[in-house]
Amino acid sequence: MDDDYVEAVLDLVATIPSGRVMTYGTVAEVVSEQAVREGGRPRGGPRQVGQVMSRAGSGVPWWRVVNAQGAPPARHRVRAMEQLVAEGTPRTADGSRVALRRAIWFPAD
Repeated sequence: MDDDYVEAVLDLVATIPSGRVMTYGTVAEVVSEQAVREGGRPRGGPRQVGQVMSRAGSGVPWWRVVNAQGAPPARHRVRAMEQLVAEGTPRTADGSRVALRRAIWFPAD
């Protein structure tokens, strides 16, 4: 994985506002769209975003990146949910996941 991709993912995750989330797939899509706009080619998908977050994401609000069902990383689920609750992130009725329809965030172009 190249440094530019890692930097692009981390830069985007750093901009996710408190109380909002993005999915791994949405992060991948936005980073690819940015690369194309800058004359590059699309790159990476949700798994690559997960790898970046796992290896280098500790300096950004990693808990604001969830899977397509609205669940945070399984290994850090308790800690992530504590952060999300503290930020007032909308959750499902049972409180086990993020309510994506209300919490999803897309950056302005």
